[in-house]
Amino acid sequence: MPTLTNKDVKIAQKHLKMKQKMITSPCLRVDADLIIPGRGQPIKNGSLISSDAKIILVCKTDILGPEHAKIPPITVPVLMPGMWDCHMHFMGVEKTAVDDMVMVPPAIAGARSAKDIVATLNAGFTSVRELAGYGSDLSKVISEGWLPGPNIYPAVSILSQTAGHGDAHSLPLNLLNDRMRHGLPFYLCDGVGECIKAVRIQIRRGAKVIKVATTGGVLSLIDDPQMQQFSAKELEAIVEEATRSDRIVAAHCHGRKGIMAALRAGCRTIEHGSYLDQEAIELMLEMNAILVPTRSIIEYGLQHAEAFTKESYAKMIKVSEAHKKSYQLAVNAGIRIALGTDLGFSSPTIRFNHGMNGGEFRYAVDAGMTSLEAIEAGTANGPETLGLQAPKSGQLKPGYDADFIALSGNPMKDIDILADPGKVTHVWKAGHLHKSPTKPCGLLT
Repeated sequence: MPTLTNKDVKIAQKHLKMKQKMITSPCLRVDADLIIPGRGQPIKNGSLISSDAKIILVCKTDILGPEHAKIPPITVPVLMPGMWDCHMHFMGVEKTAVDDMVMVPPAIAGARSAKDIVATLNAGFTSVRELAGYGSDLSKVISEGWLPGPNIYPAVSILSQTAGHGDAHSLPLNLLNDRMRHGLPFYLCDGVGECIKAVRIQIRRGAKVIKVATTGGVLSLIDDPQMQQFSAKELEAIVEEATRSDRIVAAHCHGRKGIMAALRAGCRTIEHGSYLDQEAIELMLEMNAILVPTRSIIEYGLQHAEAFTKESYAKMIKVSEAHKKSYQLAVNAGIRIALGTDLGFSSPTIRFNHGMNGGEFRYAVDAGMTSLEAIEAGTANGPETLGLQAPKSGQLKPGYDADFIALSGNPMKDIDILADPGKVTHVWKAGHLHKSPTKPCGLLT
């Protein structure tokens, strides 16, 4: 082989520097009358600098160094982290019953979900934890540039026991099992061995978090939200297998028995948590577990009986008051809370569609949070629901992902601003501007 001379080395180094310069993005500067960092106190008259999809500086504008002071800024009234919806679904379904959901072909679900994905980003949600749905596949479409959309951290399927919350009771079991093994985001497993394999299959399909139903649900037909599902050994096996792959387990649970079983098994997030009591609260604090209350689906359900089966609506009524009290109890006790909506429908007749995610902040305030605490629950607390899979996101800090949004008004004075996509004027994801006042997010952007 020929020997490299000093000249050859210098030429190679020069080309490398030129290449590095070409792939390094220019710095972006955003000045704001108010910066809400997600965690910590707001900054008046501040600036954010980002480069290469990361935030590199957040400070008051008047202390910017000369290299950043010369960057032409984008000026906005309020800047805050992109919001997180920590419990939602890209299912592409038109009806609310589980039995109807499982019959939607994946291609149709994906096509419907394209609009949902764009609406989510347009509303200022740059990240979602999707607890069953087609998000794992759809995230690939987003990363390829076919669609603008949020970062999706999927569970893939909800794990359910036979005759549990994720079982479509009206369908023949052999048909359901076949559909589950061909991409359906519901998965039945019974016994320790099947539960372990079910976890492995979800991870193989791209799961960043594992979801299990430890009680019955509201939308499923015949099970009771207060009854525990899965045995202690089955739940322990699910958590142990997930933990070996650095995944946490999110537990769908309404009733106290299922909440306690989930916590004792090591589940790290409690989804819904409708029947919390003092003992359950104390165990959540001991386990440092996070509550994702999902009040949006309940509030919508109470007002729209026509969107649900008679059985589901009856359960919704029964759960509602207990859920409200549990939410308030959790806030008063200092439980860590992350916001999630349970949005999952793609139907103009249901009118509980993606893009309405920001309404959950109002329910957090109604439960006793300050506006600033609610914003933290919907931004900085979001990544914490993913355990070791968590990205550096949800806060405006150096080294964190450059996912941030601008608002036309101050949500600390009016939390309902976050529920109106029209008041989300700008959306940046990984430092790329996806939405501005003259260009909303669209399917072809």
